[in-house]
Amino acid sequence: MTSTTSTDTNYDPANGGLTHFDQSGQAHMVDVSAKTDTHRIAVAKGKISMQAATFKLIQEGNAKKGDVLGIAKIAAIMASKRTSDLIPLCHPLAITRVAVDFELQEETHSINCTAQVETVGKTGVEMEALTSVQIGLLTIYDMCKAIDRGMVMSDIRVLEKHGGKSGDWVSMID
Repeated sequence: MTSTTSTDTNYDPANGGLTHFDQSGQAHMVDVSAKTDTHRIAVAKGKISMQAATFKLIQEGNAKKGDVLGIAKIAAIMASKRTSDLIPLCHPLAITRVAVDFELQEETHSINCTAQVETVGKTGVEMEALTSVQIGLLTIYDMCKAIDRGMVMSDIRVLEKHGGKSGDWVSMID
């Protein structure tokens, strides 16, 4: 195993701006020790589309496996706390708040999932918010796949982030 060291913790033009690679192109976990602790917030969103009958079962709370959205919400919260276990170069973070919301879109037979994740620390929580959304949607799929294997998850993205050296960012796409 080759060990590499990098002192560059910010934007690295030599690597096309990718911070998870050192100067010799080897993957590494970014050193955030010199960064200041700030309140950081990220909001992510995604949706799952399904057949009308599947949507109705979820909407009415009549799915065989129980409260689909309630279980998906708990799964989404749990996932945000385990992001660094799933994504190799993510830092483990002390998350201070996670809020997950599901919005039923009857006209399109889809469900939007929005997750807001917060921490006070040296690095942002965008990955935690994205993981939260994806696992929330995957849980809906898992609980309803027996009746609808054709569900589609899409439009998973960061809507906004706040805090840190780069400040605020808000997507132009909702």
